[in-house]
Amino acid sequence: MSGTRKGPQALDFKSATLYTVRLVLHSSDQDELLTALAQRMHDAGSFFENEPVVVDASQLADDASLDWTALLEALNTHKLNAVGVVANGALLKAAQDAGLQEVDLSNAPTRPTASPNVPEAEVPTLSTAQEHSAEPAAVTPEIITQIAPAAMVINRQLRSGQRIYARDTDLVVIGVVGQGAEVIADGNIHVYGPLRGKAMAGARGDTNARIFTTELDPELIAIAGVYRVVEEPLEKPVHKQPAVIQLEGENLSIHPLS
Repeated sequence: MSGTRKGPQALDFKSATLYTVRLVLHSSDQDELLTALAQRMHDAGSFFENEPVVVDASQLADDASLDWTALLEALNTHKLNAVGVVANGALLKAAQDAGLQEVDLSNAPTRPTASPNVPEAEVPTLSTAQEHSAEPAAVTPEIITQIAPAAMVINRQLRSGQRIYARDTDLVVIGVVGQGAEVIADGNIHVYGPLRGKAMAGARGDTNARIFTTELDPELIAIAGVYRVVEEPLEKPVHKQPAVIQLEGENLSIHPLS
């Protein structure tokens, strides 16, 4: 048959990186969990639908009693695909018996942090020929900096149902993020145009990430998993105005961008 490859050539192993949502459990009470899950999914709309999910039960006691089967059924009902678990002791064993595999999130890659400002004395400057002396120039230590991945730039309008994810870097959108569109980035999100859809910065836990836009009118904003559903128009100083969203403690704050 044309195109058939036999033996080891029939398949290949290739590296892949996957974006997963971490569902952190703060209680082992089944009714509380299912009620909270339903409320969160109602608030977020379709933002997390069909996403792979890692259930993080590490904050619960190792011997906590949890109905994993009921929890997994609830996740499926909300179109969330559980792919792994973080837990300890008997709680981990119960999760594995329910079909979940233990995963390690401690070694998740992190974005390069911003380098500190270089002292003014170390910044190269232009000089005229007369300023050069016969003395040899002093040799300064080489400064080695870590280069962050280039930002993903989207130069078009994003319509309802479209989703963009910038892995390990910032996302820059030049155009409208329409209602129903979703923009996600491990770093910052910059929208040079109206932000009318959903935006999630710091998707893998970067609490320093921010969202910038020249016209703020979103359906949902989130940073490092802390989100806010915007059902009513925002306050006048920021509604449909240039703004920046950042995380302050456990809360999202919105400030005019001046």
